[in-house]
Amino acid sequence: MFNKYGAYGAIHALVAVVLGAFAAHALKDRLTAEMLNVFETGVRYHMYHGIGLLLIALASDRVGQQRGIRWAARLMHIGIFLFSGSLYALSLSGIKPLGIITPFGGIAFIVAWAMAAYAIWKAKSNQE
Repeated sequence: MFNKYGAYGAIHALVAVVLGAFAAHALKDRLTAEMLNVFETGVRYHMYHGIGLLLIALASDRVGQQRGIRWAARLMHIGIFLFSGSLYALSLSGIKPLGIITPFGGIAFIVAWAMAAYAIWKAKSNQE
């Protein structure tokens, strides 16, 4: 799991940097300020959760590959696509109903962080 989700986290961070640069240089004159802000929010959360995947991969090396930590990584990965992906699509297309998808990504992020915290806490408790 360490290799797989560590690689996913690094790839997501790379993509977030590329998309951030794309927004700053190619989109600033093409999107409204509001839609550029939406795109940048997607980039910000994309990066946060790319780093989150890297942290979960590192944690899995310490706490073992228990089910909770695996699901935390999966949900974070899914959340990036739902949350950031929907914001990218919304800002570039202007199709407002795409915003309906975004909260599902946010829920995936919340559950992923909760599962990671629980798995790490439980593993720490077992080691004491």
